[in-house]
Order: sequence, then structure tokens, then C-alpha cells
Amino acid sequence: MANNPFAEFSLERAIALRWTLRDIQAGRLKLSPVSDEDLRALTELGLVELYDGAPELTEAGVAVLND
Repeated sequence: MANNPFAEFSLERAIALRWTLRDIQAGRLKLSPVSDEDLRALTELGLVELYDGAPELTEAGVAVLND
């Protein structure tokens, strides 16, 4: 992965953020709610946007999961 958006985070934090992306993509937010801190980090990275208060992956977010 040439351009890793999680490079600034520890390995554990990067794994947790990747799982959060998967939870958002799969619609598992009732079972695994997204923390405010994770949502803020993913939004700042441009991987998630809020639509009507619900997080959705951006094209960049989908691309990260497809890598």
C-alpha cells in the first residue's frame, strides 16, 4: 500500500480504524457504534462523510478497504 492513510497511527489504532470502516460499510452500527474519536479521525482522513447524521464511506474509504 503505497499511500497508507493510517501511517501516522499505531498498528493497533490502524487496525481498529480499518474495522470501523468495515462496520460502517456493512451497516453494523447498531451492534458496533462508532466512537466520536474514530469518526473524527476517519472524517479528517476523508474516508467517511456524514449524511443525515449517519456515517458513510467515501470513494477513498472504499478504496482503502479494497487494498
